[in-house]
Amino acid sequence: QVQLVESGGGLVQAGGSLRLSCAASTRTFSAYDMGWFRQAPGKGRESVAAISRSGGRTYYADSVKGRFTISRDNAKNTVYLQMISLKPEDTAVYYCAANSVHYASWDPHVSSRYDYWGQGTQVTVSS
Repeated sequence: QVQLVESGGGLVQAGGSLRLSCAASTRTFSAYDMGWFRQAPGKGRESVAAISRSGGRTYYADSVKGRFTISRDNAKNTVYLQMISLKPEDTAVYYCAANSVHYASWDPHVSSRYDYWGQGTQVTVSS
């Protein structure tokens, strides 16, 4: 069982920046693909970004490309989401997720591929 704990959320003005962190309680962090998802009020959960086990591959939703950067530090069992140029529409609860299964194809935007989820951290962007 892997526990994921997100931190770094908060209230920021439009155009501002935040860095989210997700710490994983596992000694085999490098065995997990990691993803960030978000859920805005009244909307479904959507994929934001993902990173492969080694960090060699990344994925970004079109809505965040060029503004968000996902990274990981396998020595610290932590994945990060650096967010700049934040917009009010980025307001949501942000969740990190971990996938331990090796699938034939890499589809990091598919939420059902992830085994473990954090509790989420609120990001609010004011206009």
